[in-house]
Amino acid sequence: MSAPSIDRPTTTPPAPRARLGAHTPGPLGGALRGARRVAELLATPLVPSDYLDLIDPMRAGADLRGRIVEVRPETADAATVVIRPGRGWLGHVPGQYVRIGVDIEGVRHWRAYSLTHRADGSPAAGIPAGCIAITTKAIPGGKVSTHLVRNTAPGTLVMLDQATGDFTLPTPAPAKVLFLTAGSGVTPVMGMLRNHLDELEDVAHVHCAPTAADVIFADELLEHAATGRLDLRLNVDEDDGVLHLSRLDALVPDWRERETWLCGPTGLLDAAEAHWEAAGVADRLHTERFRPTVVEAGEGGTVTFLRSDRVVEADGATPILDAGEEAGVLMPSGCRMGICFGCVVTMRSGAVRDLRTGEVTVVEDDATLPVQTCVNAAAGSCHLEL
Repeated sequence: MSAPSIDRPTTTPPAPRARLGAHTPGPLGGALRGARRVAELLATPLVPSDYLDLIDPMRAGADLRGRIVEVRPETADAATVVIRPGRGWLGHVPGQYVRIGVDIEGVRHWRAYSLTHRADGSPAAGIPAGCIAITTKAIPGGKVSTHLVRNTAPGTLVMLDQATGDFTLPTPAPAKVLFLTAGSGVTPVMGMLRNHLDELEDVAHVHCAPTAADVIFADELLEHAATGRLDLRLNVDEDDGVLHLSRLDALVPDWRERETWLCGPTGLLDAAEAHWEAAGVADRLHTERFRPTVVEAGEGGTVTFLRSDRVVEADGATPILDAGEEAGVLMPSGCRMGICFGCVVTMRSGAVRDLRTGEVTVVEDDATLPVQTCVNAAAGSCHLEL
């Protein structure tokens, strides 16, 4: 960064000053230009780690970052984002997800996406060795998903958390497996297939999509089916109608005997949990939920983030986690299911509504309360220690 200019009491522009090393040829010129760059950096109000970030932002010991190397379209609305992570990346278990921090118009937004690359770091499905990959679908009103699919260019730096989540296969894998997915819910399952398909003795997969063109990873899934490695059943809504779970008896007759991993919209998850419960095999169903099961909206209110000195107007159906991230507040969060308590913050005063039950909790008289921001919304004014 150049030093600030100095106002001069004259209307005649001063003659340009020679830049140190600008016209000096050879190694001496390169050394002088390097010295000038260091001098410019030293003139800025940075701490030592900032200098290292400018030189090597993905070094070991730095805040974990990644550099996007490719954005590969999968469908008209979905894309795989290939990222080369920094040296602090610890790897993942297939089926887990990662939180990614993306800067949009000067505000950092954090979102969680399932990982789809090979866990051993080897190349697969066109993903280079040493890279990680997520696949996201641009949804109406989805600021981050739309940005990643439509507007992100290779070379962009993003922030990363370490991978987490328990939507994974056990070791050893069950003899008979069923994957039931819809829409972008196929992404964690694709991560499992790319890593574990050779280990699975008998695997069936029922996947739902609005149209054939909306099937993410269609070519790869069909290739596995053609080789006999995967018993694939595609349910295309425009041709087959929305999947009713009573059809499972025809699609996968032995579904009750299989360990099932399910990921998709809330409606499908709710219906499946009831269906497996009625069949007496609820313990064989493993689900990945991104949001509370039932949202009971209230009137909303004002959320004050005390340490961040920000005040946000939030409606009664928006989790405080989302409202804070949308406003640029760096919200702690380690889960998407509302059960790991990585998003808990202290509420100093006010009221919140549990989106799962509709219950309102009020804090008064200088008491404090730990609040899960992913499953609670504002119910009037509330003040959080964040």
